[in-house]
Amino acid sequence: MAIKFLAEDDRPREKFLQKGKSSLSDSELLAIIMGSGNREENALELARKILASVNNSWHQLSLLSAKDLMKFKGIGVTKAISIISALEIGKRKTVQEIPEKTLIGNSSDAYFILQNQLSDLRTEEFWAIFLNNSNKVIHVSKLTQGGISQSIVDVRILYKTALDHFSTGIIIAHNHPSGSLKPSREDINITQKIKEAGNTLSIQLLDHIIVTQDSYFSFSDSGLL
Repeated sequence: MAIKFLAEDDRPREKFLQKGKSSLSDSELLAIIMGSGNREENALELARKILASVNNSWHQLSLLSAKDLMKFKGIGVTKAISIISALEIGKRKTVQEIPEKTLIGNSSDAYFILQNQLSDLRTEEFWAIFLNNSNKVIHVSKLTQGGISQSIVDVRILYKTALDHFSTGIIIAHNHPSGSLKPSREDINITQKIKEAGNTLSIQLLDHIIVTQDSYFSFSDSGLL
């Protein structure tokens, strides 16, 4: 059956089958995730409206909560969860695509690994990249969630993880949901404590990266290590 004879909500799916996934627009992909629209709008029209509200940015869409999405007529709990889950899958896929033993040569290399994990969060998280003596990545993990002030109690966990992976260097990172790239006094103090603990274990703290939605700050580049 030709696509033009199908119901509006079925057309993106048929296009997917006939022309492949890369042929679909962003609104068509979102329409497939939602499955249907509302009484006044089909799925494609509703998808266009939702994407227009975030300037057609998947990144901005990922910042919306289920409650935010449910403000759109036709989006209930199930559809909101489906949309958020699809975006989370894409985020996790990016992590799995980090090549094993990627070489970290500078702060931008570290930022590239961490930006998809930290740039779109509304609360602070603390992550670490663990490296071997050739500065190649051997492990990446989230250590705390909810605020950098909580991170100091996990210095032991940080270095236990480093020892478990035979790491000789680490790069720590956390995000600033406020968008500010300026390190706080607490950020500086915690960085120094982590560095001192690493010196005792002969594990070098190579950098501390602060991540915002579209940029980053490097303690190493700024001479704060």
